[in-house]
Amino acid sequence: MLFEKYSYIVVEGPIGVGKTSLARRLSAYFGDYCRLLLEKPERNPFLARFYEDPQRFALSTQLFFLFQRIQDLQDLVQPDMFSRATVTDFLIEKDPLFARLNLNDEEFFLYQQIYSHLQPQVPVPDLVIYLQASPDKLIERVRRRGTAYERNITEDYLSRLVESYSRFFLHYDSAPVFMVNSDNLNFVEESADFDLLIERIEQMRGGREFFNRGG
Repeated sequence: MLFEKYSYIVVEGPIGVGKTSLARRLSAYFGDYCRLLLEKPERNPFLARFYEDPQRFALSTQLFFLFQRIQDLQDLVQPDMFSRATVTDFLIEKDPLFARLNLNDEEFFLYQQIYSHLQPQVPVPDLVIYLQASPDKLIERVRRRGTAYERNITEDYLSRLVESYSRFFLHYDSAPVFMVNSDNLNFVEESADFDLLIERIEQMRGGREFFNRGG
């Protein structure tokens, strides 16, 4: 089964791409064999204010997420060899991606110092599922889910975020990466789409593969 090959799976991708929904679906698929570790953006007290005034609240928002992610990953620092599989919806190495996108040069320098000092030695994922989608699809999904603090997200911001993710994963080689174009896939509502994803992952042989299904 999938969890026997990949005991630590990370689902990543830009805002609105569906990484949390897929992480939940994977966890349910694994059942009792899995623990689910999710980001908790609703607990960040600066996030809503960041979308209203990015320049003022970018640093506090970014640092809160950094501290939160590090704390959440502490249980993975010394994993028990008999522990269950783990699925998360964030990769700690991508944290600087948002920092570089949102902070000015002075703030980013400060962030780098803090990140270098605090970065935990977490286990390398067995598999990273990198979900991709076009900016117009992302903005459509963000609007559809109707989270109040996301109403100010623009397509321009999502376009820059998509580009930042592309650059990041172009050079990321710490773990196998399964790249998925999710424009025409719905892993939550369409069981056939989810089953197809599982099938393609199980067939994965190399360190980097791409899955795209046309509309």
